[in-house]
Amino acid sequence: MTAEPSRLGRAEIAAMVDHTLLKPEATPADVAALVAEARALGVLAVCVSPSALPLEGTGALVVATVCGFPSGKHAGEVKAAEAARAVADGAHEVDMVIDVGAARAGLWDAVRSDIAAVRAAVPAPGVLKVIIESAALEDDAVVAACRAAEEAGADFVKTSTGFHPSGGATEHAVRLMAETVGGRLGVKASGGIRTAEQAAAMVAAGATRLGLSASAAVLDGTAA
Repeated sequence: MTAEPSRLGRAEIAAMVDHTLLKPEATPADVAALVAEARALGVLAVCVSPSALPLEGTGALVVATVCGFPSGKHAGEVKAAEAARAVADGAHEVDMVIDVGAARAGLWDAVRSDIAAVRAAVPAPGVLKVIIESAALEDDAVVAACRAAEEAGADFVKTSTGFHPSGGATEHAVRLMAETVGGRLGVKASGGIRTAEQAAAMVAAGATRLGLSASAAVLDGTAA
């Protein structure tokens, strides 16, 4: 039996965190500071832009990056090439953005093909997370996007880039995504999570990974 999410301690939450820096203005010094902070906080992973790879000084940290980010409006072959380069540069995990417009239009064969192309570029043990931009989709499209990700071989579904004007993660979207994948895939909540209370709510809704830029504030508010 797993611990109740509301009772998860600091170390348990830290073990779910992708400490993230994806701002376009981030400098190499900013990235180095992110890695140092991640190690000090004891989080699971860092997530950076692909141009920041390869990273130095990561130690035991998992290294994640993004592709097709943030719009998702890239050809599948381009996303796959970007993902393959990221893996060659040391990424253990890739968070790809689907073509949200294709999802809104119900073009699920295109969505699956897009994901499958990146999956082929990120072979096991590499981890593929699929960003569906849940705030921009109706519930039925969130469900269908999660199913497409599973059918294409993804390891996680992820709520948001954090850059879309429609917003980031919500408890409702996380719960719907978790119910759809039924524990067969992980669920990453990302976008707008800035407090320990918000993080706990996402975990309670079914999140198994948290994408945070405010990791220190979240963890400082979590009981030891």
